[in-house]
Amino acid sequence: MADDARPIIIKRIKKVSGGAHGGAWKVAYADFVTAMMAFFMLLWLLNATSKEQKEGLAEYFTPTTASTSSSSGSDGILGGVSLNSDGAQASAITVSIPATEEVAPKESDEEETVSEEEKFAAMVAKKEQAYFEQMSEEIKVAIQDSPELSKLQDQILLDITEDGMRIQLVDKDNRAMFRSGSAELYNYAEKMIRTVAAIVVKMPNRISITGHTDAAPFTSRKNYSNWELSADRANATRRVLTAANVSVNRVAEVLGKASTEPLLPDRPMRAENRRITILLLRESPSLPADFM
Repeated sequence: MADDARPIIIKRIKKVSGGAHGGAWKVAYADFVTAMMAFFMLLWLLNATSKEQKEGLAEYFTPTTASTSSSSGSDGILGGVSLNSDGAQASAITVSIPATEEVAPKESDEEETVSEEEKFAAMVAKKEQAYFEQMSEEIKVAIQDSPELSKLQDQILLDITEDGMRIQLVDKDNRAMFRSGSAELYNYAEKMIRTVAAIVVKMPNRISITGHTDAAPFTSRKNYSNWELSADRANATRRVLTAANVSVNRVAEVLGKASTEPLLPDRPMRAENRRITILLLRESPSLPADFM
C-alpha cells in the first residue's frame, strides 16, 4: 500500500523556436537597401551628366597611388604592420589624393586678337566719322565765304553714308553745272569743284566719281547716249580734282550711270537728277598723318 501512494512527477520541456536567429536579418536587409540605393544613384548620375562630367567623376574615383608605411620604431607599428587593440595585424596604408583646384578658362590667343582688332576698328571708325563731319563743315564754310559760290550753296549736298562721305554737285533750273549736252563745266562749277578739292586733299581716302543724267534721252549725237555723257562728265570732274593737287592714285573709279540712279525717283526728268557724286570711300588705311 505504501508503494501505491508515491507521487507521479511529469516533466515538460518548453521549446522556443527561432531563438538563435535574433535580428541579424535586419542588418542584411539594410545592407541590401543601401546597395540598391547606391546602384540607382549610379544609374541616375550616368543618365543626368554630360560626357565631360562623367570623365570628371571617373577621374575623381580612380584609385590613387597608395604607399605602405615601412618605418620601424613608430608607435604601434612594427615593420610596416600595425597592431590593433586585440593584437591583430593591420597594414598601415597611406592614401594621397591630389588636391584639385578650379582654373578659370582662359581665352585663346585668337579670341583675344579678334577682340583687339574689333576694338581698333571701332576706334578708327569713330575717329573717321568725326573727321568726315569736320570736313563737311569746312566745305560748307568755304562755300559760304565765297561771294561767287555762296549763291550756289543749295547745289552742293553733303552727307555721310555707310560707304563714306558723299559730296553731290547737282543742277538746278537755269543753273546747270555743265553746258547742255556736253562735258564742259561752267566756270562757277569748276571753282566749286576746286573748293571741294582743297578740303578733300587733306584726307588719304580713295575717291569714287560718278556722273548722272536725267531721264531725257540724248539725241544730239549719233552713237552717243546718256551713258557716254555721264561718264564724260565724271572724267571732267576727275581732271579738275587732280589739277587741284588731289593725287591721281587716290581715284578708285570713274563711273557713268546715266539716269539709272535718279536723285528724285518720282520725278526722273527734274534737273536735280543731273549731278556729279564725289565719294570718299571708307577703307583702311584712311587716316591723315595728324589724325592720332
